[in-house]
Order: sequence, then C-alpha cells, then structure tokens
Amino acid sequence: MQVQVHTDDKIHGGESLAQWVQQEAQTRLARYRELVTRIEVFLTDVDAGKSGANDKRCRIEARPAGRQPVAVTADADKVADAVTGALEKLMRAIDHDLGRAKDRHGRDTIRTAEG
Repeated sequence: MQVQVHTDDKIHGGESLAQWVQQEAQTRLARYRELVTRIEVFLTDVDAGKSGANDKRCRIEARPAGRQPVAVTADADKVADAVTGALEKLMRAIDHDLGRAKDRHGRDTIRTAEG
C-alpha cells in the first residue's frame, strides 16, 4: 500500500509530518494492505494561517483494487487530530464499501464497481 501526503503552504511540519502520517496510515490500515493499492492524504489549513476552531482539514482518498475510490474528510483544531479522525472514518468507509461487495452470507454479490 502506497501512502502519499500532500500539504498546502500553511501546514508546517515538512518531512517529519509526512513520515508520521505515512506511519499512522500504514499502522491503522494494516488489515486492508492487500485490498488498498494507494492512499492519498491532503492536509490543509482552512483559515489560511489564522487560528480558529476546527481549521485543520484532512482529506483522505483510498483506492481499493478493482473498486471506486473512497474519500473521507475530517476537521479539527490540530493536524494530528484531523489525521486520526479521517483515518477512523476511512476505516469505517472501507468496511462499508467492502461489505457491500458481499451478501448477507459472506458470498460475493453480483454488484460491481462499474454498475
């Protein structure tokens, strides 16, 4: 699973922040390692440098193999809180998306990503 981190010019942290985000994503999404090919993390400061409540945004796009991308967004006061919140949402969204690919007995359904 490849993890890419993108930040705007108002988010500080540089390479150490990118490494932390990559490590958190790899750790928390370890059970999806075989199912997800790429994760893209976008970190932005909504207020463009001014301080405010919930002004840090983390948007994560996951690309499951053979399925449509799954995207989530979380806002928080701190970048770390936004990242962890978005990762939690992403785990639930992937579980939901993959659950739709199975029927109630755990068998593959006729639903496809194209349909």
